[in-house]
Amino acid sequence: MSDTPTPPSCARCSAVWQKSGTTNCWSNPDNRPGRPADCPSSAHGDIVASSFDEYRGESDDARLARVAARVEGLCYRKMPGSDAVVVRWTRVEDTIALAKLMGWNKVGIATCIGLLDETRQLASILEAQGLEPVSVCCKAGSIDKLELGLDESDKVRPGTFEPACNPVAQAEVLNRCGTHMNIIVGLCVGHDMLFTKHSAAPVTTLVCKDRVTGHNPVAVLYGQNFYFKRLQKMPIDIPEGED
Repeated sequence: MSDTPTPPSCARCSAVWQKSGTTNCWSNPDNRPGRPADCPSSAHGDIVASSFDEYRGESDDARLARVAARVEGLCYRKMPGSDAVVVRWTRVEDTIALAKLMGWNKVGIATCIGLLDETRQLASILEAQGLEPVSVCCKAGSIDKLELGLDESDKVRPGTFEPACNPVAQAEVLNRCGTHMNIIVGLCVGHDMLFTKHSAAPVTTLVCKDRVTGHNPVAVLYGQNFYFKRLQKMPIDIPEGED
């Protein structure tokens, strides 16, 4: 028997859902479709069980898990005279509700410089909701990308001053300010990872950067049958160079 853990592939259950209208993990225990061999509930059942034990406790993670589940329920409204439900809250409202239910007042915003106006709007909403927003832009420090060891050819506009993003500073500044939770607004791929890694407070993403789709990256997945089918046919052309 191999000691290599079975990698789960929950994506495969899309076919089960399309066939049965449900999956094993979204069914009454008395009437469930079978689990595929790579289902994490089977292949990694020890992890699944221990995590639920954690949620039943009194840790910070347990409280956040319970509040998040409560917010999920509040996002929907039952239709009178029917078993149907409709959604009623946006992601902004979800985020505000979570902060309030957790008792988090000071809310950090790690923003892309290209979304300063959206960040201003978000800050005004948070203030109107009785929260205290603290925002830090990605270009804090304004250091040219060349100082990171990059070449002029790596810039969007070679030959011009182009500041590097500074997600570690964004995180550390918000840490120093004592934020209770932090919101990502449009940080680049990779920079969002560094920010999350260095943030002392829990992090959620409100705006996921996608320069082509108006920051709606799921549009690429919806467009697989036509506009973005090339992603399944052609490798992405990434120029060779030093890391």
